[in-house]
Amino acid sequence: MPESHVTESAITTIVAGVRHSFVQGVTRPEAWRRKQLLALRSMLIRHEGEFEASLHADLGKSGVESQLTEIGFLVGEIDHTLAHLSQWIKPRRVAAPLALQPATARIVAEPLGVALIIAPWNYPLMLALSPLVGAIAAGNAAIVKPSELAPATSATLSRLVPGYLDRRALAIVEGGVPETTALLAERFDHIFYTGNGRVGRIVARAAAEHLTPITLELGGKSPVYIDETVAPADAAKRIVWAKYLNAGQTCVAPDYVLGTREVLARLAPHLADAIHSLYGNAVQRNPDYGRIVNDAQFARLVGYLADGTVVAGGESDASERFIEPTVLAGVARDSAVMRDEIFGPILPLVKVSDIDDALEFVSGRDKPLAAYVFSDDRSVRARWERETSSGALTFNAPIMHLTVPDLPFGGVGPSGQGAYHGERSFLTFSHEKSVLAKSLHPDTLGPTVMPPFTRAKEALVRGWLGKLR
Repeated sequence: MPESHVTESAITTIVAGVRHSFVQGVTRPEAWRRKQLLALRSMLIRHEGEFEASLHADLGKSGVESQLTEIGFLVGEIDHTLAHLSQWIKPRRVAAPLALQPATARIVAEPLGVALIIAPWNYPLMLALSPLVGAIAAGNAAIVKPSELAPATSATLSRLVPGYLDRRALAIVEGGVPETTALLAERFDHIFYTGNGRVGRIVARAAAEHLTPITLELGGKSPVYIDETVAPADAAKRIVWAKYLNAGQTCVAPDYVLGTREVLARLAPHLADAIHSLYGNAVQRNPDYGRIVNDAQFARLVGYLADGTVVAGGESDASERFIEPTVLAGVARDSAVMRDEIFGPILPLVKVSDIDDALEFVSGRDKPLAAYVFSDDRSVRARWERETSSGALTFNAPIMHLTVPDLPFGGVGPSGQGAYHGERSFLTFSHEKSVLAKSLHPDTLGPTVMPPFTRAKEALVRGWLGKLR
């Protein structure tokens, strides 16, 4: 298994090696796929303490949060995949039209080949291995590039994975921009990238050189809309939990809250109460609350604190990269905090005049990765479903759509392309090959669709087409 900061020539050798294993058929048997998934599961459970320590070193995550959002999430995904893999692999029969009979038609899911998975830093374990589950399930060889911005987790993966997974077909490549650039220069059969849109465009351009299909899991400003039909205290607790999980460094975290002046005025104190309820008075000393990943991100986030009136939180400590869970009121729509994805523990409250204003505001911006609506009004829910476009839409349950294995997870437009989780992960890393079989005898094609076109054939064809109109 390669060490950190491998050379360009070494990367070429690694890619060639895993491709050779794929071509030799190593990854295709269902038994191999199951063995790798079970080994991955075993690694996560046996070394959960090491992964928890790595996640704490990188992001200040507590052990419980690491279990909920990374280790346990992955184990659940593996179990779901193992339970359904035989069904997903099975060829799917489809009906052949009467004109082709006798004939059989089926769809066969075959592996694409060698996949490259480029992981981000915010959930550095889960977002490195979750796509890998799909790649393995579909029978691919794969190379995983962990994030260099989460060095402890990257090092733990590089150290442990070779002892559990088949080195012939599955590899970890550590490093930074040079290593990623070298990987992108190679030919892959699928590239799966999670991160920001700027790098997503670089990945897309590199993939285009080889006409390689890609999945881009990006981000965006996921809005929350709340109206007067829901109890603000109940909504506040769910918003606060979803927003400040992982210190706000979650791609589907609520980015800002839309509501009328009256609704936001009622909501704000309940948000403060919910922060206190979840994290206490001394948040900086609370082991359940994480830290910002690096100094650059910390400085960027602190700069947003002047874009509104602080109604909760607002304290920060550069020495620990700590930013208190913060709520900003009176935020202007064109302020800096409303231009870019926040990706941190700052929640702006933005006033709208009514539901029409809210829908127009969201629809006029880039399509978000998720949209969250707190309303018990069926007509309001219907309008959000009908009049907005987002990767996901949830009612009264922000970020919880990730816990449903069979809901595809992905963005739309600038928030991403393609999706995964559950069966969609299997299909993302598969080619659905069409297979048609028809015997030579009896010959039903010659007398119907092949020249010479006699009057009898013409009458038959025109009669058939007439039934289609």
